[in-house]
Amino acid sequence: MKTQRTVTLASKGFILLSALSLLSVSLMAFANPQAVMDLVQVQLNNTDAFSSIRGVYGGVGMTLFLSLIYLMWRDTQSGLLFLCLLWGFYALSRTITIFAEGALGDFGNQWLLIESVFFVLALGLALVNRKAIPGNRAV
Repeated sequence: MKTQRTVTLASKGFILLSALSLLSVSLMAFANPQAVMDLVQVQLNNTDAFSSIRGVYGGVGMTLFLSLIYLMWRDTQSGLLFLCLLWGFYALSRTITIFAEGALGDFGNQWLLIESVFFVLALGLALVNRKAIPGNRAV
């Protein structure tokens, strides 16, 4: 019973951490799209570029945040599996870039590490969550 509670709290905490990290970028993109692109030294020079960053990082980020909050409360296991996909594909995208365009800079390497660790955490929690909580058959 105590293990089940610990796994549930760790799972929900990880989903919340992931959601809040996405929310921070989303809010930054809504308020100042150029600030998001400054992280990778890209200059936005027209309103379509501002709109696109605001939409992708702001709008999509907010959708991901709200979806994760919903899943955290309603279906933790699905939330963890969703995060496996999200963090895994982020890491895969950066890895493809290494092979297609060359080595990443400091920013890309830092985020490749974070996304890889988050993928492993999401997968580990999903596997443990499946075993610790009756009725969780996914994974």
